[in-house]
Amino acid sequence: MSRSIKHLLIGGLIVMGISNAATAQGLTIVNPPNLGDPTPNGYSTAIIVPANARVAYISGQGGFDSTGALSPDFATQVAQAYANLGAALEGIGARPDQVAKLTVYVVDHDMSKLGVLTQNVSAMFANSLPAQTLVGVPKLAVESMLFEVEAIVVLE
Repeated sequence: MSRSIKHLLIGGLIVMGISNAATAQGLTIVNPPNLGDPTPNGYSTAIIVPANARVAYISGQGGFDSTGALSPDFATQVAQAYANLGAALEGIGARPDQVAKLTVYVVDHDMSKLGVLTQNVSAMFANSLPAQTLVGVPKLAVESMLFEVEAIVVLE
């Protein structure tokens, strides 16, 4: 088979794969069916960012409230961290559907914490779930922090 035909076939497969994807404000969400549906777990498999997009990086947001207080409760910290992420997005003139990638850090992660994480990410991102990586860690920057979330955002 000629090289040009191989490129045409590969290009066609890529287009077919993307055509099964959802688009949210310029970001293309791709969840290939052969990898299973990750959306019940609060993330998408891959996000395609438009060419020439401006990208912003939001530093890790913990569960500190506006007074600097930090609840000892994991669920409270997660909810506050996502509220803080929302405020950071607003501060740069962005919306949740412009977030391409999240990285979350969970102290002493175990499966019992996934429900809290999924509930919060699903509430914030609804049908525009970003790609996401969860990293279990022994501790974070401040001793009593239990959760932190950072984001990569595509600006319009």
